Amino acid sequence: MKFELLHPADQLVMIMERIYGYGMTTTSGGNLSIKDENGDVWITPAGIDKGSLTNKDIVQVKSDGTIIGKHKPSSELPFHLSTYKQRPDVKAVLHAHPPALVSFSIVRKQPDTRLIPDVNLVCGEVGIAEYGLPGSDDLSEKIAAVLRQGINTVILENHGIVVVGKDLFEAFMAFETLDFSARLEINARRIGKPVSLTVKHVEISKQKRHIEMEEFVPKGYSSHERLARKEMCELIHRSYDQRLFTSTQGTFSTRLDDKSFIITPYNVDRKYLDVDQIVRIEDGKKEAGKVPSRSVLLHKYIYEKQPHVNSVIIAHPFNIMTFAVTNESFDSRTIPESYILLREIPKIPFGSSFMQPAMVADLFVPQTPIVLVENDCVIVTGSSLLNAFDRLEVAEYSAKALIAAKSLGDVVVINDKQINDIKEAFKLD
Repeated sequence: MKFELLHPADQLVMIMERIYGYGMTTTSGGNLSIKDENGDVWITPAGIDKGSLTNKDIVQVKSDGTIIGKHKPSSELPFHLSTYKQRPDVKAVLHAHPPALVSFSIVRKQPDTRLIPDVNLVCGEVGIAEYGLPGSDDLSEKIAAVLRQGINTVILENHGIVVVGKDLFEAFMAFETLDFSARLEINARRIGKPVSLTVKHVEISKQKRHIEMEEFVPKGYSSHERLARKEMCELIHRSYDQRLFTSTQGTFSTRLDDKSFIITPYNVDRKYLDVDQIVRIEDGKKEAGKVPSRSVLLHKYIYEKQPHVNSVIIAHPFNIMTFAVTNESFDSRTIPESYILLREIPKIPFGSSFMQPAMVADLFVPQTPIVLVENDCVIVTGSSLLNAFDRLEVAEYSAKALIAAKSLGDVVVINDKQINDIKEAFKLD
C-alpha cells in the first residue's frame, strides 16, 4: 500500500485509528493535520469520537481561512496553522496524549532517547514547550518557539506531545518510537537503573548499514514460498498489533531450503506489509529491486551454521528490552512453559549482532534459542515461523511477569532439581 497516494482525509483517519487503537489517545483527545500541495490544511474535527472517525468527518481549512466540512475543526487549529507558517518544510502535525509521554510531561522531563540507537536517529532532539492554555495563541507561540530551533518532537508541559514531519507517516513513526522509548524507560526504572548508550555506542550504531548484495530475478515462486510469505505477513501483522514490533522495526525470516530464505524488507510499515514486499535471499543474492533488513547477514549465518533453525525473529518488545537496557538478568526459570521454550538467554554486548554476525550465529545451539543484545534487540530462533513467534510471545509475557513480580516480593525461580525433572519429562537437550 502506498500511504502517500491516499487522500489526506484517508491518511488522517488511518493514522488516528492506529493512535486510538493502541491506547495512545482518548475518545476526545489528540488531533492530526496535513498541509496539502495547494496550501490547504486537513485536520481532525473537534468533539468527534476518535474511535469511529471517517474521512467525511475531516475538516478542510482553505489557505484563505474558509472552513469546509460538517464539523468544527479541532480547537488546537491555531497551533497547527502557526506551525505550518513557522516551518514551511513541515507538511504534517500530530498531537496526542499517550500515557507514557504524559508521564514525562507532568514531571517536565524528556525521555532518554539513547536507550536504543534507533530512537535517537528517528526522533532527533526532543524539546520541551512551556505550559500554555489549550487552543490559545500563547500555547501556539510556545510550541513555535521550540519548532523554530529545527526540533520536530516537542513535549508539552502538563499536556502531551507534538510531532511534526515532512509527511504524516514520518511524524507518526517518530511519535510511536518516542512513546516506545518512554514506556521502556519507565519499565526499566521499576526494576533497576537504565543504562544509556554512550557517544561511542551511538557512533558504532551508525556502522550498521545495508549489506552490498548482488541481485537476481526470481524465475518463479513455489507453493511453499507463497505459503511462507503469507504466514510471515500474518505473523508480522500480529506482532505489530501486539506491540512486539513498531512500524519499521522488527524482522522476520524463514528458511526455504539450504540455499535460500525470505526476509522482511527495510523501512516498510509492518502494519500493512504485504507478500510482494518480502525479499527472497538466494545463494547470497537478493531479490531484484528490493532492500532486505540490514540484519540480513546475521540471518544468513544462522541458517548456514544452525541446521535445526528454520526461522529467525529480531524484535524490540519493551518488556524484554527492559532487561536489555538495565543490568538486570532475564531468568526464564519462572514457570515450566517459559523454561521449556526459552531455555538459557545470554546477554551479549551492544553492536555484536551487526559487527560480529558470524560469531553471534554460533550461539544459537538448541539449548540457546534466544539471545538478548544490550541496548538493541532480542533475537529469537525456532523450528518454524510459528515456533519462533511463540517463543517471542512467551519471552515478552515472561518478562512482563518478572517486572510485575518485583513489586510484590523476591522472585523465587524453579530450582535445579525441578529443572532436571522438566528436561527429562520434555526430553530437552
